[in-house]
Amino acid sequence: MVTYGLIGYPLTNSWSELYFAEKFRKSQRTGTRYINFPLTSPGQLSELLSFHKDIMGLNVTIPYKVKIIPFLNSLDETAARIGAVNTILISRREGQIITRGYNTDAYGFQNSADFSGHRNALLLGTGGAAKAVSHALSAMGISWQFVSRSRQGDHTLNYKDLTPSVISDHTLIINATPVGSYPGIGASPGIPYSAVSNRHFLYDLIYYPEITVFLSEGICRDAHVQNGLKMLQVQAEESLRIWDGQKNDF
Repeated sequence: MVTYGLIGYPLTNSWSELYFAEKFRKSQRTGTRYINFPLTSPGQLSELLSFHKDIMGLNVTIPYKVKIIPFLNSLDETAARIGAVNTILISRREGQIITRGYNTDAYGFQNSADFSGHRNALLLGTGGAAKAVSHALSAMGISWQFVSRSRQGDHTLNYKDLTPSVISDHTLIINATPVGSYPGIGASPGIPYSAVSNRHFLYDLIYYPEITVFLSEGICRDAHVQNGLKMLQVQAEESLRIWDGQKNDF
């Protein structure tokens, strides 16, 4: 049995397990399974891999996309540049467990929608997913700034800095925070939505609920909106290509 899976905590609303189970069923890929592994600490990775000797690949989600890095043997170039990992390839050689981190979130975001016509973006959040999206935005030639409640520095604004003028100048706004996801579906990032117009594209990395409060605010103002489901699908397929060896650069 070959096992792939997802690590993070908690994993109460994960889509990946069902997605891969259905994919393996449709492709008649017998002897392969995908399991959620809720870890209360990223340091439990070694114990997990020692106990489950059939694990050959893992996805990584909140809150470990950055925290998992010290527990890996190496990173591919893209993951190292981003500073976040959402995919791990596991190699077992002569009793040794070798782990290599990748990032397919950036690829998933870049290939999930048409971002042409947008030159300036606000990226709500500064976590691992936000880091991946910023990498993709730079690759597309889109100028971006992080927005954070606490941190300041290069490329970072505070939410209190988001005046109507700033919103007007940044027509692509991406929510890379968990605000608005289940079970807190009544919440939304604190931006001045009154400045959103039909020139804007509001993109939410959250995929459940399908329409978050963040997206509904955009819909009310005729903005283009999209949730994170397509990104999730694209990055999942890219993860599988890595596990299958099609991008294996060990």
